[in-house]
Amino acid sequence: MSTQPSLPGRQFLSLHLLETVAAVLPVRDENGAPKSIVYGGVERHMITSQARRRAERVHARKRANSGIGPLKGHTMGIRTREWALITARSLEKDHGWEYEPALRTARAVLEALNLKFGDPAKKTVANLTKVLVFAPEDAGVRIAAHLAAEQQSVTAWTEDFIAAQRAEAEKRKKTKKATEEEQEGDANENAAATKVPLPKTLRTAVLTALAPRDAIDIALYGRFLAEVADSPNVDGAVQSSHAFTVHEAEQIDDFFAAADDAKLDRKANALDFLDAADDAGAGMTGYQSLISGTFYRHAVLDRARLRNNLRAAGMAEHDAETAAIAAEEEFVNAFVDAFPEAKRNSTASTGTLPGLVLAFDGDRPFNYAGAFQRPIDELTDGPAGAAAVRRLLEHHHFVTQRRTDIRPGNVLTYDLDINAVLGELKAEKKLDAKEVVTIEGLTT
Repeated sequence: MSTQPSLPGRQFLSLHLLETVAAVLPVRDENGAPKSIVYGGVERHMITSQARRRAERVHARKRANSGIGPLKGHTMGIRTREWALITARSLEKDHGWEYEPALRTARAVLEALNLKFGDPAKKTVANLTKVLVFAPEDAGVRIAAHLAAEQQSVTAWTEDFIAAQRAEAEKRKKTKKATEEEQEGDANENAAATKVPLPKTLRTAVLTALAPRDAIDIALYGRFLAEVADSPNVDGAVQSSHAFTVHEAEQIDDFFAAADDAKLDRKANALDFLDAADDAGAGMTGYQSLISGTFYRHAVLDRARLRNNLRAAGMAEHDAETAAIAAEEEFVNAFVDAFPEAKRNSTASTGTLPGLVLAFDGDRPFNYAGAFQRPIDELTDGPAGAAAVRRLLEHHHFVTQRRTDIRPGNVLTYDLDINAVLGELKAEKKLDAKEVVTIEGLTT
């Protein structure tokens, strides 16, 4: 029976952030338009938690793999549909296999686990799994090593498995059934795995390679893999909310015209005015939607869940504790610094610094979205960034006076105007948080 791990503070670390962006488009809907919600009776711009979480994961992984930050040297995960391709490249590069047999074998092994692949007739997706699989970065290399170690038996099994697949496909092809029966046949399309199952030792090795193991970001953000029943899912330690503007949404549809360099060069060097006239006009025109505003976003780290996830992955108590402390530090860094990369080159959005970060811990999560149900009106409240900071911190002061399961916490700002607001709140004795000047200071 597992015991509750000791924690450096209270169980839940709550993070609250206000950031102001101008003329950006970090997420889009299926029509290329900004995402939005209706809250407090008005439309607000929204940046989805999925976009933020991916930005945070990638930010942390890049730092760790570059030997930067508290997670350097730790295993990280990667979410991809390309595990068959990754495994095949490792078989070719590290073990001397021919690429085509390697790819055929890697795909067959993953199909035998019940992972479905794209249409074989479409080359672009034929060797991609239909779902993204979040697994440790070295999973493909590990699978390849096991396949190479048992090359002779694995090759024989692969041929039998593919033959069984073809036989099943031929059987379905010859059967002229109603749509319902065809759909039932599709549901049983992995009958080959039942007839020619993956050898038990190899199956165990592949499942172990794909298991969360010591991948820190899987322990933080979790994963769900319904297709492989005996591969463990992970309930993530991080809860993230959608970010929304603290005021009513405002957007512009920006008309753009792109120049054709070759045409303009020809026009500039034309010797006949008629030739120059033929080259009039832009090379391409269109519209793009851009948004501006001050966003509130929130996330919670469950420290107990994080430690349990790491121990469940096989870490010893001391190692899990050390990894959890490093993971918390890197998570806070990513929450503050990471930003979705959509249109980053044309909007420089990834250089955004938050106006305010509030961090505190408690015995339960605390979401302060309710502080902004009444939208900020800049005509009466002043600039949204400073007004939102005052409202958030006054709300926090109000809550901390009424709850014993919460600590005042720390605040960090990168904005001179907001720094002045902090001074005003301090003088009014409404600042229930300590001012810090570094990200590391948020959790000390």
